[in-house]
Amino acid sequence: MKITLSKMITQHHEPISYKLASDGSKIDFNSLMNKKIKISWNGVITCRKCTKKTKKSFGEGFCYPCFINAPEASPCIIKPELCQGHLGIGRDLEYEEKNHNKPHAVYLAATDKVKVGVTRSTQIPTRWIDQGANKAIVLAITPYRYLAGVLEVALKSIYTDKTNWRNMLKNITDESIDLEEEKWSCYELLPSDLQQYFIEDDTIYNFSYPSENYPTKVSSINLQKTPSIEGVLTAIKGQYLIFDNEYVFNVRRHTSYEIELNINE
Repeated sequence: MKITLSKMITQHHEPISYKLASDGSKIDFNSLMNKKIKISWNGVITCRKCTKKTKKSFGEGFCYPCFINAPEASPCIIKPELCQGHLGIGRDLEYEEKNHNKPHAVYLAATDKVKVGVTRSTQIPTRWIDQGANKAIVLAITPYRYLAGVLEVALKSIYTDKTNWRNMLKNITDESIDLEEEKWSCYELLPSDLQQYFIEDDTIYNFSYPSENYPTKVSSINLQKTPSIEGVLTAIKGQYLIFDNEYVFNVRRHTSYEIELNINE
């Protein structure tokens, strides 16, 4: 079947539920576990914003002009401390009001290490699932994106803001991590103007992913370099498909790629 790739749709079930949108329907990827599948790129990339064809994808599915101009690709998507939406400045003020001038969560998520991050409050727990976190806790809720970014930057001297994707895909975890303890140790290190956004709710969100086994080493496939990948699906974690031959495929990274999906029942 022919599919234009987009981020897999997830639900916080036990294990996490993964589906891929295709022509108005959804392909249940959990049901493809232990089946041999083949993904073949036909060379077509359609910009997710303007729908024009592009030879190369920028920023997960944009053509270059849209990557430079679209609000969905603004620098503050990656670095929230750069956001100016609260000042009435941005590539698209309507987009800023709808997406960035809304409550944002600053969180700690754990795999092999603790990482700090920012997401819109409405993206809980989706953001953590997309990152392949094993567990997560909300530290603070801020009224808009910029403040969440400032708080995140203040904690970067303690925690990384990036996931070690290789360790995540090998399911290397540190079960000794106590996120509640980490949360309140952070609190003591912050100035009072940032402490005010901390929340009392210490709920720990836990995640398990569909898997038969995890690889001991991983090799990531880029369709620009290797236009076809084939293997038995043994796990899904984050936005990655993990195969029995230790190849892994980042679905989200290949947003806007047109592929042929073949499933051997």
